[in-house]
Amino acid sequence: MKELIRTNDPTVIAYVTALLDAQGIASFQMDVHMSVLEGSIGILPRRLMVADRDLFMARSILRDAGVEMGE
Repeated sequence: MKELIRTNDPTVIAYVTALLDAQGIASFQMDVHMSVLEGSIGILPRRLMVADRDLFMARSILRDAGVEMGE
């Protein structure tokens, strides 16, 4: 799996997940449960991962949608 995006904003994660789901690309959120350890103040970013074979297409989808990936 490869990291697609890393963000503190849960709405970005939800939006990107919806974009990928619409194109049939599976994604996996990492670091979701870290908010329990940090006290839910949002300082630790979450990562959205995709399969290696889907990375190019996923980046293209996000680029077309105007989502900044921080490359």
